[in-house]
Amino acid sequence: MTKIKLCGLSRPCDIGAANELKPDYIGFVFAPKSKRYVTPEKAMELKQMLLPEIQSVGVFVNEKPETVVKLLQDGTIDIAQLHGAEDEEYIIQLRQLTDKPIIKAFRIETASDIEKTLQSTADYLLLDSGAGTGTVFDWKLIQNIKRPYFLAGGLDADNAAEAVNTLRPYALDVSSGIETSGLKDKSKMAAFVSAVRKEEEK
Repeated sequence: MTKIKLCGLSRPCDIGAANELKPDYIGFVFAPKSKRYVTPEKAMELKQMLLPEIQSVGVFVNEKPETVVKLLQDGTIDIAQLHGAEDEEYIIQLRQLTDKPIIKAFRIETASDIEKTLQSTADYLLLDSGAGTGTVFDWKLIQNIKRPYFLAGGLDADNAAEAVNTLRPYALDVSSGIETSGLKDKSKMAAFVSAVRKEEEK
């Protein structure tokens, strides 16, 4: 079963929608330059509203390992997602401080990007077209990847079923594809979740 991650949640109503739809993961963005940025305090408030069976992922861009670990240890997030230039040395540092799962995001533009990606020691890979560009990359490049990965980049209710059917990824990660005017849209969230689950039922 392909899992679902609804990323970039920032308001109580977003959490309310997630609790109804029951994705496997939701994401809080801790990158200050992002329009979806939430403070650690806000994220903790939102996490306390979230159903316990939904895991929260913290999205970081070149953050100090100690900052990431603090949010993992205090229960604000369950998983760390690294979306910047974090290298293997950084992941090793993080592992010395926490045993929580790590997702490392990689930009996929050419076949040569795959080789570098597969060398990562992160628990999960996240394959994207860029830093939150909301565009789809060439899925043919990743058809033979055997490791579990989160697929991101330009996903929405219209192409979610195709992604599941074509690639069978570990999870689909959506953010801008469930928004209207820069804010999460409950009806788009519901349509996305429904599209993935219907395809899985076939």
